[in-house]
Amino acid sequence: MATMNIVLPAMGEGVIEATINKWLITEGASVREDDPLVEVATDKVDSEVPSPVDGTIVSIIAREGSVIKVGETIAVIEKNTTATPEEKELISKEIGRIREAIEEIRNENKEVEVLSHSMKSRTPLGKFISPLVRSIAARENIRYDELDKINGTGMDGRITKNDILKLIETRSEEEVSAIGTAPETVKEESETDKKSGKDEVIEMDRVRRLIADHMVLSKKTSPHVTSFIDADVTRLVNWRNSIKEKFYAAEKQKLTLTPIFIDAAARALHEFPTINISVDGNNIIKKKNINIGMATALPDGNLIVPVIKNANEKNLTGLAKSVNDLAERARSNKLKPDEITGGTFTITNFGSYNNLAGTPIINQPQAAILGTGAVRKTPAVIETPDGDVIAIRQIMILSLSYDHRVIDGALAGKFLNRIKNILENYSSDIILS
Repeated sequence: MATMNIVLPAMGEGVIEATINKWLITEGASVREDDPLVEVATDKVDSEVPSPVDGTIVSIIAREGSVIKVGETIAVIEKNTTATPEEKELISKEIGRIREAIEEIRNENKEVEVLSHSMKSRTPLGKFISPLVRSIAARENIRYDELDKINGTGMDGRITKNDILKLIETRSEEEVSAIGTAPETVKEESETDKKSGKDEVIEMDRVRRLIADHMVLSKKTSPHVTSFIDADVTRLVNWRNSIKEKFYAAEKQKLTLTPIFIDAAARALHEFPTINISVDGNNIIKKKNINIGMATALPDGNLIVPVIKNANEKNLTGLAKSVNDLAERARSNKLKPDEITGGTFTITNFGSYNNLAGTPIINQPQAAILGTGAVRKTPAVIETPDGDVIAIRQIMILSLSYDHRVIDGALAGKFLNRIKNILENYSSDIILS
């Protein structure tokens, strides 16, 4: 059989290296094409590297924790050749067994993910705790201070599954030996712990540190100016409410306001290409494609910005599908590296948390970012042929932060006003029976 090198594939624009987090297979394992081999982490996102062919893993070159550049060999695989009918039958049975095992693992991982989201990835003293360990700790009500006392036997002192199971065993033994302890004594110790008055020290995880660095860099790089405008989206909200159930029945997709905002921004960017730019030294780079990022909150409190490429070329149905798919995979850590790179403009939705407005920070190297506030029923003055009247309308505030080095107030104002006009007079090509 012939062997081939498995290399670290291209991970997206601007990504030149990745850290090997965890191998999902061992040397000698049989794999099928597209089976996940290893979990890797870049400075943008975590992802998996799949097997390029069917075969057997001969050797693992890149060790866990090592930093590998794109194109470097991480493993060697022996490719499968044509098999006899008997071999094919054996392979088919083995594949079935492996698939059943993978499905069991996936189901376990889903349970682990749900439980682990209730805990942070590091203890107050900075010890890393994996999702599996976090899930066990949450299930067994193990406190952070107890985890900090564990001398981890994993790499770099990490707490392993065996370490935490040993702690649980020790706790059980102590509970048995403590039977008969006076309730008053236990209560007194508990109240003493509560009155210690110590502040909790929480170290930023890797993603939060990257976000912090990116935000500081943006404020240092671009002189930020933010403009605001309100939009009467009563017709838009009524139209969306009238078709959302039919839309779901026809497309099996939820129709939220987010894809509509992205559609409006894409149309306005097409009309105002000098907003869809970046700065390179003394040069202004006018972007050919309109790639809109949507800021998405993650269960652990961090933030990620998946990107809808060529958003102006998609209809509203396509945008809704892209928004729902990217948001769901962002929250389950399933995004690919190239799905969070290449953005030319970003939208962040303050209205998700009922906030009226905000002053968003530009997502470098872009030059502008749109903030959308909560849609609220508000008394407003309406012009009619018989004179002005006061009516209850659905009003929202739009905020645009822009790089004042290259975007002046007049251009930003025209662009923001154009988005307002598109939303207030929104029309879509959606046809539902």
